[in-house]
Amino acid sequence: MAFENLSDKLSGVFKRLRSKGKLSESDVKAAMREVRLALLEADVNYKVAKDFTNTVTEKCIGANVMESLTAPQTVVKIVKEELTALMGSEQARLKTANKIPTVIMMCGL
Repeated sequence: MAFENLSDKLSGVFKRLRSKGKLSESDVKAAMREVRLALLEADVNYKVAKDFTNTVTEKCIGANVMESLTAPQTVVKIVKEELTALMGSEQARLKTANKIPTVIMMCGL
């Protein structure tokens, strides 16, 4: 349920960004504010959500994304890259117990 809500809210933010041609700095900041709120509503730690959105905002503004004709797509790409880095970009092997059963605890969204 939390993942679906987060997914829906992020999709809404990106849909609004795609409807614009070029983006201003205030457009990016407003979108990142909505992303931060969506992350917080999905029980992401405040510091993690704030650091994530600050990093994305800096990359978007620093890379002169707003001047690009594909600015909305570039913002989505940067968000995807940062989410991948945040969640772990490398695949981790599942450690199994030497004796059955292997207990697996699943946490998160």
